Amino acid sequence: MGLAPALVAALYRSACLAELDALKPGNVHAYAAGHRMAVADFVTSAEVSAPPLAAAGARVGARVLGAVAATMEAVGQNTNLGILLLCAPLARAAERATSVAAVLADLDARDSQDVFAAIRRAGPALAAARAAGLAPTWCTTAVHLAYLAAVEDSHVRRKHGPAVAAAVRAEAEALRAGLDLGAAPVAALLAFDRDLKERGINPGTSADFTVATLFADALRTARAGGHAGLHAGAREGIPAARDNADGT
Repeated sequence: MGLAPALVAALYRSACLAELDALKPGNVHAYAAGHRMAVADFVTSAEVSAPPLAAAGARVGARVLGAVAATMEAVGQNTNLGILLLCAPLARAAERATSVAAVLADLDARDSQDVFAAIRRAGPALAAARAAGLAPTWCTTAVHLAYLAAVEDSHVRRKHGPAVAAAVRAEAEALRAGLDLGAAPVAALLAFDRDLKERGINPGTSADFTVATLFADALRTARAGGHAGLHAGAREGIPAARDNADGT
């Protein structure tokens, strides 16, 4: 039996907010804005894009188009296209109680299959972080760093070229190797965050993969009848930037 659209929408919003609360060097997050974008834009984008993304019976293309239209009307810029391209097939598969592979086969899109192969590969990074006893927010940071260190970010490559993308991947790999996320290394991560932003580098694809990984995990848990882990807001020790970003 598939998941109700309302639950799919709630789990999607939760994944988006959880990603914002994690310290992800180079991206917009609760610790720091960047790239002429604020956390509030992403909070609003999550809220307005959730209903069309989870629309009952909608095909993947309609979900993406409706969510993008809602986002553009609400915040006037593209904050989540990559997220939506990844999450729309997950949402349709969850509603229909089928596999993502079946949804992608219906699209006949090999590129999409490759993207979700990457998501499956990142699954063990989330499991390992949880097994290490990391708090949920730092599990999210672990997933983001795993993507950033393992694969050249396609957004960075498109904007800055292959040499910069390769350099960023190597920098992330070196940083990750020396970090103990259990010790909440905020200073080291914020230093990398500032360095990337000063260079105008935004590893957006890695952030998109992070949201999709959290969403896929939450959907899998919900379908198995477990606690889906809805994100309730910023956790202890995280700046209040996201909590107050929407004016509440």
